[in-house]
Amino acid sequence: MTIVMQRSAGGGRIEAAMRQRWNKFRHALERRVRYRVTSGGLWFLAALALTAFGALATANNLLFLVLAAMLATLLISGLLGSLSLAGLEVDCVAPEHVFARRAFPAQMRVRNVKWLLPSFSIRVEGVPDAGGASFESAVYFPMIPAGATIAKTVEARFARRGAYRENGFAFSTSFPFGFLRKTARVTLLRETLVYPPLAPVAGFERMLPAIAEEMEAYDRGLGRDFYRIRPYEAFESARHVDWKATAHTGALQVREFARERERRVEIFLDREVPRGQEAWFEHAIHCCAVLAWQLAAEGASIHFRSNGYSLRQPEEGDIYAILRYLALVYPLRGRALERPLEEFGYQLAFTASPARLREAGWMEARILSPQELPTPDPHR
Repeated sequence: MTIVMQRSAGGGRIEAAMRQRWNKFRHALERRVRYRVTSGGLWFLAALALTAFGALATANNLLFLVLAAMLATLLISGLLGSLSLAGLEVDCVAPEHVFARRAFPAQMRVRNVKWLLPSFSIRVEGVPDAGGASFESAVYFPMIPAGATIAKTVEARFARRGAYRENGFAFSTSFPFGFLRKTARVTLLRETLVYPPLAPVAGFERMLPAIAEEMEAYDRGLGRDFYRIRPYEAFESARHVDWKATAHTGALQVREFARERERRVEIFLDREVPRGQEAWFEHAIHCCAVLAWQLAAEGASIHFRSNGYSLRQPEEGDIYAILRYLALVYPLRGRALERPLEEFGYQLAFTASPARLREAGWMEARILSPQELPTPDPHR
């Protein structure tokens, strides 16, 4: 009795698998296929019309046989092309880290789920109006055997940051005679997280050297590592005066030392954005990503904050944790503004309301607002 039940269960699994494969194949057959006549097809239709006119005008049986053969060829062309498109599945695998506006190698996999029939002359390309990735070129497969999966690498890019859950693709073929091009669209449900772009930012790129100098000036301290000798400034302690350099130059000189701690930078992104400033908010996210990436590459310790979000890099996460947040962040209104937390460290804030930020205590921070960091003209 036990053996019979096990066989029945095994047979049920096989039956369920076959039913699933049949449902996939039937769904593929039910795809809406669009037909477009090629230039070769136009010449064939013209020859078909002339043959039909000659057969009717002369009542020649041979011309009627030729006309029937041409009509059968046109019918077989449509049927074989539809069968070639049926039963195809596409999957596009992107790398772990994807940045907007930057081309990346994506692996496109096409699977033929048909049991016996191969697919010939298949062209796969992205659908531009589907809101997903755009591909540098289409991918061509001369033949996809039945039950096989073929993968090729193609260059792709996303225009904007965010989470993309749907990507549109189009299968097309002109098999077998090239008279008709058949096209079928499919939608791939695969989520891809796209970081903000790291491309140079117009305007902000010229500000980076000045920001770097401010950070360097802030990091000058009174540690043990000698930094430089500089002129004495008012109200400084006399115990740091270098008397030898003073006697040599005839003016008071001070020995300056570098702080023993690592560079610490606090970056704040204000999500309180007035209406009409959404484009500037996207520009600020772009600049914030570029700055955080550059500081992380230089080994700085970043305390990144936003309204209701806080992360210390590298203690609590790497730079990609900050980029993941920037990939999904959106304007948020009606939230209270946090005060600065770092007692030691250079502070930099992106905000569309600088007066509101100063009232919250960010007096010592370098504030980048739409006045200092205007939105670049997209037409330039």
